Amino acid sequence: MRASIRAQTETIENQVLHPRAARSSSSRGRSRTEKEGEIRTCYQRDRDRVIHSKAFRRLKYKTQVFLAPKGDHYRTRLTHVLEVSQIARTIARALRLNEDLTEAIALAHDLGHTPFGHAGEAVLREIHPGGFEHYEQSLRVVEVLERDGKGLNLTFEVKDGIIKHSKGKGNIIPRTQAEAASTLEGQVVRVSDSIAYLNHDLDDALRAQVIKKAEIPPDANRVLGDSYSARIDTMVKDVIHETVKDEGLPGLAMSEGLISAIGVLRRFLYERVYENEGTKAEFRKAKKILEDLYSYFLEHPDEAFHDHPVLKREEPHRVVCDFIAGMTDRFALATYERIFMPRQWTVY
Repeated sequence: MRASIRAQTETIENQVLHPRAARSSSSRGRSRTEKEGEIRTCYQRDRDRVIHSKAFRRLKYKTQVFLAPKGDHYRTRLTHVLEVSQIARTIARALRLNEDLTEAIALAHDLGHTPFGHAGEAVLREIHPGGFEHYEQSLRVVEVLERDGKGLNLTFEVKDGIIKHSKGKGNIIPRTQAEAASTLEGQVVRVSDSIAYLNHDLDDALRAQVIKKAEIPPDANRVLGDSYSARIDTMVKDVIHETVKDEGLPGLAMSEGLISAIGVLRRFLYERVYENEGTKAEFRKAKKILEDLYSYFLEHPDEAFHDHPVLKREEPHRVVCDFIAGMTDRFALATYERIFMPRQWTVY
């Protein structure tokens, strides 16, 4: 019997990929066992499930940094994950890693992000009794919330990459094994996430005239370059060249010079963009909106996910947290207006 196209692809992976790359045929599998496909490998199926999910489509109306921007060229959460995916695939290909797994993790890593960017995450972290982290919510989306409670049933390696991608103000390259994804592909996404947001957030801040090009720290420019494309090129090449110095690929690596320059740029962005007074003023408005919505739906939980087969059995705080986290910016604004703003009356 002729081998399936999937089996042929798995054979090619075994022949071409680096010994430390994740192979589709060696996946640790899914929570619920499924019959293997004839055409696609397990990681290709995961990638496609993410792309076709409702949560993925909603990312186009979720804030990256600037709330409800009027310009057409500002990043959204959707364009962010696409840029992360492109960067991650470039690195994965150069290192002979599994591009399908890398892409699946990259496209899924922010599915749990709230409306209004990190302002929304901060609100839910304060209000929800169990706290809130967007990477944990991303995992909840793919395990519970999608497909009416069935979840996407993704492979272990994709879910592991999702939960290990976030670093906040921490180290881009994990210092301990516990912080690192179990696959090199997951580690690539973690690094690519930082490369993407550092560069596109800086680009958006320049476009919004929150900062001027002359204000970018000289130490960062000297190492990284003085343009958007130059900075990405420098970072990607550094990661690739530093990593392949050890042919065994024990983990992702960066040069000390790059780590230092990224630290300078990241501190600059936090000070001048993320914690800029104008940005924080808009976030305070968003915070007020989400706090009021959370309180309202906590009193009226039946209005949130009233027909979801799993969530209708959950306690109110969990239901409301999931409902708020899943909102797009525009849905949150429209819902707030419907609930709290007086309607205009027409007198005949």
